[in-house]
Amino acid sequence: MKINPIYLDLVDGKIDGAYKFPFYFICHRIPDRTFKVGKYYFPVCARCTGIYISAFSYFILAMFVPIVYSMELIILATLFIIPTAIDGISQLLNKRNSNNHLRFITGLFAGLGLAIIAKAIKFIIIY
Repeated sequence: MKINPIYLDLVDGKIDGAYKFPFYFICHRIPDRTFKVGKYYFPVCARCTGIYISAFSYFILAMFVPIVYSMELIILATLFIIPTAIDGISQLLNKRNSNNHLRFITGLFAGLGLAIIAKAIKFIIIY
């Protein structure tokens, strides 16, 4: 199986599994950047796995623990996103190679930061 630049699965020049296409909007799903269990790949890459796990965990935690969304917390959340941006951009520019463990860990931080920012925006809009 070969993946083209727009990440559609191609087999002999034909689109294979076109039903998968909408999911490429949430993750690129490149096999070598995805965790594998046995012969099965995760439905999203290592970085997105970390983002989704930490964001969903934060949303569940925020339902039970009162959190005050101050400017300091929003700045901290923004700082949590920076390592993921550095890792992704440096890899995109071929400055260095990343690995799935680093992608996952930086994804955990980014997911936490994004979830905090999303909840803060929610409170700004509502109140």
